[in-house]
Amino acid sequence: MDLTLQRIKDTLISKGYKWFEDQNNKGYDVNIVGIRNSKTKGRVTNAFDDAITVSYKVDGEWQFHVFPCTTDPGSHWVKNILSEKGVAILKPNQYRGSHKLRLHQGKYLALGQKKPVTVYRDNNLDGNYDLDESKTETGIFGINIHRATGRSGGKSTRVDKWSAGCQVIADNDDWHQFLDICQTAREIHGNSFSYTLIESKEII
Repeated sequence: MDLTLQRIKDTLISKGYKWFEDQNNKGYDVNIVGIRNSKTKGRVTNAFDDAITVSYKVDGEWQFHVFPCTTDPGSHWVKNILSEKGVAILKPNQYRGSHKLRLHQGKYLALGQKKPVTVYRDNNLDGNYDLDESKTETGIFGINIHRATGRSGGKSTRVDKWSAGCQVIADNDDWHQFLDICQTAREIHGNSFSYTLIESKEII
């Protein structure tokens, strides 16, 4: 995916989503945008083949980061669903103020869901993510933004149990950079973060 700050910004604006411009130049007014890989056509790849981008200003200059991630649940939870309704797959949308910094599963600091989001529910175990508009649910499901491996310098290559619907960054070093950005943003703007998920085919 050829991702640039300008393309992400233009896409969000074209969809009527909020783009945080940091007009007062306070710094770290973050735009956190997940990009789901449309080329997989809904197949359960069990790979970190999506991306999370973070765009923000420091001293009036834009910064842009791309972190490989998954925005989809891993094959383990697709086959071993936690809810009879089916595994949760986050629906693309902009979720304003949806997350805050808190402990993930009581273990380490991450972005935890604090406001409702909408998920598709897929329970037919067919190896594809079924994004059926008649099978959506909105609520608090623990759709967090967190890391995969906790090993310093490590990088996970298979999603497996890392995600049952969460947005998960593969590389531990990437994760710590992402977390540092969020912690600085919290100090300036408070503990509330918006998350936007789009499909790669939507990028202008």
